[in-house]
Amino acid sequence: MLQQLIDIVRRAGELICNARDIEKDTHEKTGASDLVTKYDVAVQAFLKKELLALVPEADFLGEEGEHDTLTKPWVFVVDPIDGTTNFVRNMFYSNIAVALVHEGSVEYGVVYNPFTDELFSAKRGGGAYLNGRPIHVSDHDMAHAITMCGSTIYDRSYTDRSFALMRQLYDLGLDFRRFGSAELDVCYVACGRVEVFFECRLNPWDFAAGSLILTEAGGSITRLDGSPIDPCCAGSVWATNGICHEVLSLLH
Repeated sequence: MLQQLIDIVRRAGELICNARDIEKDTHEKTGASDLVTKYDVAVQAFLKKELLALVPEADFLGEEGEHDTLTKPWVFVVDPIDGTTNFVRNMFYSNIAVALVHEGSVEYGVVYNPFTDELFSAKRGGGAYLNGRPIHVSDHDMAHAITMCGSTIYDRSYTDRSFALMRQLYDLGLDFRRFGSAELDVCYVACGRVEVFFECRLNPWDFAAGSLILTEAGGSITRLDGSPIDPCCAGSVWATNGICHEVLSLLH
């Protein structure tokens, strides 16, 4: 199953790499910070067709279009292009994310940046991989940690909270980064490039696949209040290498 998912995602990546004149086919959904291109729509349509052919008994929860009520035990949670603004501006930090969830538990996760040809993958209980090689979180403590963050630009009511948290983590740690694609950010924690990622609110397609890759790589992921994530529901995300996870109790 994992290899079949990887094959489908890699084929979808070809649609992104072959994109041309992206800005001409870009539209605002809810505002300047919430963009959709014809490639988001095309990639999701391709993934929906291929994934449901693979698991016909599954529901499909994708970023684009209407979101139907989930009624089946199996659910594909899909982001066709996570980091659309990066994609539109040719910044090459975007990804396709596919999670296969069973009764609230992510069983398979694939996150692929077609521009760098880095594909992160995991099967529950089977470890986490980058292009087929095992990955693991770092062993850095908070004093030596790099934090990645999102700024919840779709809902500016979280702005003060986001920057307050980032300031506290900056003071506790080594440095911070803001790259603009949450699934890849979580995978960067998984492979030891950074130690912490947080965002005050994300949709499930922004973290579901990465959550399994991170935990299979030895990391931890919860809500900012310490409660478990739900891979089919929106909420905050606190993802770490495990060593830094308890820093959450120091934040206010």
